[in-house]
Amino acid sequence: MSTIPTPDPAPSPNGPAPPAAVELAGLRRDYLVRSAAPGSRRRRRRVVRAVDDVSLRLEPGEAVGFVGANGAGKSTTIKMMTGILQPTAGTVRVLGRDPVPERRHLAREIGVVFGQRSQLWWDLPLRDSYRILGAMHRLTERERESRLERLVEGLGLEQFLDRPVRQLSLGQRMRGEVAAALLHSPALVVLDEPTIGLDMVSKEGLRRFLREDRAARGTTLFLTTHDMGDVERLCERIVVVNTGTVAYDGPLSSFRERLGAPRELIVDLAAPCDELELPPAARTTAVEAEGIRHRISFSGAELTVPALLAALNGQAEVRDLSLAEPAIEDLVRQIYARGGLG
Repeated sequence: MSTIPTPDPAPSPNGPAPPAAVELAGLRRDYLVRSAAPGSRRRRRRVVRAVDDVSLRLEPGEAVGFVGANGAGKSTTIKMMTGILQPTAGTVRVLGRDPVPERRHLAREIGVVFGQRSQLWWDLPLRDSYRILGAMHRLTERERESRLERLVEGLGLEQFLDRPVRQLSLGQRMRGEVAAALLHSPALVVLDEPTIGLDMVSKEGLRRFLREDRAARGTTLFLTTHDMGDVERLCERIVVVNTGTVAYDGPLSSFRERLGAPRELIVDLAAPCDELELPPAARTTAVEAEGIRHRISFSGAELTVPALLAALNGQAEVRDLSLAEPAIEDLVRQIYARGGLG
């Protein structure tokens, strides 16, 4: 099956390019899997390739969405970037360091939220976890409190800052995890599913804070997620991986336009309405609850949500709404069903 060609980086007119925030070259990781042979007590051994010849470069200050279906090799790549795993072949450089032998030094320069693995102390109040993490990163009390004040305000942690971590909801804990990853103002932030467990309002608040903080500090962001909304609101570039290989690497805008993946807006009206006049890029797919609920499919490349809402507000009062994004897995399937985007 063909993969999508990755655009070559443009040569710099001013001499050599600056050092990369992340540089992966020919990266490969194999696992040895043992399984019982049918009808025998002997165990068979086979090699499973989780990451296969991945080459990738992130410039300082860049925001990249690293997406793919489950089992595509995303987590394994992150583990090699952060020094948890040794590559089978290829090279990894993160902020100019070799992650495995320089893991302790690298930990002071990167911030990581890694899936469901917590860096917070389960039985301690959230505030105490930040005191411990501040000491581990050698922050002065003034540095820690100044940074924490900004994080508490930006991520909305005030109401549960003095609550034990074990008493927090999943959404509250994820916001606490993001604050822990950003406490020491890292140069590189690696986020794995940062909005899991968050409602729509909390998601937007977290995304807004991450955009503002990255703009203020020039932080490099490497994001893995199954929520396309995270990628669209936080990243300018998307890298799609499938079965351990890079299937697409390029601007997010081009990806959306060339794929043409639809989005769905679900609106609940204050009064029944059998039919709505919609812009050409949108269409009603279902009218439910006796005309109260309308499901509207639209092209994200041609129409924005605010523009669609403006068209609706001229016809009916919108009481509630939600936005359904296409799943990352569905986008990857579309890519390969078409044989690529080229």
